[in-house]
Amino acid sequence: MKRQAGFTLVEIAIVLVIIGLLLGGVLKGQELIESAKVKNIAQDIRAISVAVLTYQDKYRALPGDDTKAGGSTGRWGADACSVSGAGNGVIDGDPFAAKDSDTEPICAWEHLRRAGLLTGEVTDGNPKHTDLGVFGLTSSPISNGANRLRGVLYICANNVRGRRVIPLDALMDDGDPATGSMVATSALKAASSGGFTLTPVSSGTVVDGDSYIVCMGF
Repeated sequence: MKRQAGFTLVEIAIVLVIIGLLLGGVLKGQELIESAKVKNIAQDIRAISVAVLTYQDKYRALPGDDTKAGGSTGRWGADACSVSGAGNGVIDGDPFAAKDSDTEPICAWEHLRRAGLLTGEVTDGNPKHTDLGVFGLTSSPISNGANRLRGVLYICANNVRGRRVIPLDALMDDGDPATGSMVATSALKAASSGGFTLTPVSSGTVVDGDSYIVCMGF
């Protein structure tokens, strides 16, 4: 009677090692992808802040609030975005307004692109980030209850996945999405007194698969 051949312990060990190496490679690859996405959002936030400061230094006005940008006598002509009542030294309005709303935060992106400080078509509106959300820009005060967030200029990103919120905060701030210069929230709401209010989420309540708005003050 023939004995049925089977795997030896050595062969089984080799197979298990190979499976372990494959799983380790997949997990490491996912970790690298996550890290790259977080760094990409952080780099974009820094690039936007530099672009705004460069614009202010060059034109002595904030993008979107610049009264000399558009109009028949403006530097970019009548086709450039121009907001009536601008020129008060702040970028007033909803950072996530519709791209055809002609508000200061939307005009800011057009001004930055016309100045060659950001890439993209001048009428593209809010630039997108790697998490498939968009960036928003405002100087309108953002407060957490009675306390205004640090800074006079706020760059926000919506649709940021929960699993990237804390690593992003750790990379750019204090690692706690409820405190410091960068905070995360589920919603940004217009305040009756002007500006916006938010309720920060703490590290322990961030859900990996949920979407958040992350705002950083400069």
